[in-house]
Amino acid sequence: MSRYLSTILLAALALGASLPAAAQWKGKGEVGIVFARGNADTDTANVKLDTSREVDRWKHAFGVAALRATNAGVKTAERYGAAWQSDYKLTERSFWFGGLRYEQDEFSGFDYQASASTGYGYKFVDTERTKFSGQAGVGYRRLKLTPTGETQGDAIFRGDLKFEHALTATTKILDTFVVEAGANNTFVSNVLALQVKMSDKFALSVGLDVRHNTDPPAGLQNTDTLTTVNLVYAF
Repeated sequence: MSRYLSTILLAALALGASLPAAAQWKGKGEVGIVFARGNADTDTANVKLDTSREVDRWKHAFGVAALRATNAGVKTAERYGAAWQSDYKLTERSFWFGGLRYEQDEFSGFDYQASASTGYGYKFVDTERTKFSGQAGVGYRRLKLTPTGETQGDAIFRGDLKFEHALTATTKILDTFVVEAGANNTFVSNVLALQVKMSDKFALSVGLDVRHNTDPPAGLQNTDTLTTVNLVYAF
């Protein structure tokens, strides 16, 4: 493992271990690492950390993610992201939200995309076995084009759908859909995962991450996909 990948992994694990001690947060950390040697010489690592905390009528959620891949020493993917959202409960099912999102991914054609949004959310299904919620709102986004260094800003529509269903006592399926639509670009992301518990704290997750930009710079593809197999630690 390269020193760079080791630093990403250790930093994420250290942050995940320190959060519960600092406050009443709950969440999960995910780590996936793949090494290939021989005819192919590739390294791939991805780490995720998602946490949340509820205080009275407020719920605060924070998440970070990192992905890095090399092939024969040449970097083929590098992505970093962070998101924050605060929800204020209006009723048992409805809430008002405000959120921030930042992503740096030079291989998508956008050096970064950063947005702030606010809007209304509703829990359509909220049972022990099944949870399904959606939210919609408006905001503002800044993005920077990698080839030219040009920065652009526009108003956006933000929409999210989140689904979670327990298939068995140890297996559940999760899906998160996000869209940010603006005049300069529409970003769409869908993350589908199947998670199997191995113990109270550890689980194995197999996921498919599909990301689409409608207007990337010339010569770059619109859609990227990532398939992951991660070890999940819940706290």
